[in-house]
Amino acid sequence: MTTAHWCILGAGLMPFIWTLLAKSSSLRTFDNNKPRLFLDRLQGWPQRANWAQMNSFEAFPLFAAAVLVALQVGKIAPQMLDTLAVTYLISRVIYGVFYLLDWGWLRTLAWFVGVGCCISLFILSA
Repeated sequence: MTTAHWCILGAGLMPFIWTLLAKSSSLRTFDNNKPRLFLDRLQGWPQRANWAQMNSFEAFPLFAAAVLVALQVGKIAPQMLDTLAVTYLISRVIYGVFYLLDWGWLRTLAWFVGVGCCISLFILSA
């Protein structure tokens, strides 16, 4: 398996890290029978962790498709593909951290880096 494949796995698991943070913030009041209701009532950084989780789920399909298309087409040098995939993964971790810290502008910048990696993978595969 290539580094890019491992990055797909990492990006696919990332939402669960953010949701674990959100849910673990209030274990006393967490109701596993109604987890969405619990998450909707969060405030502060736990709420932002939940939002990072939702955005990570939303961003994942574009990244996975970009990597798989790039691998299938085979026009991108493996080092470039891996670099873009790792950069995406790092940008998404940073995105989540900035979300927790409530640093909106930096979070948006990290978001653009991640999307830029996905777009680059598609363009370089054309």
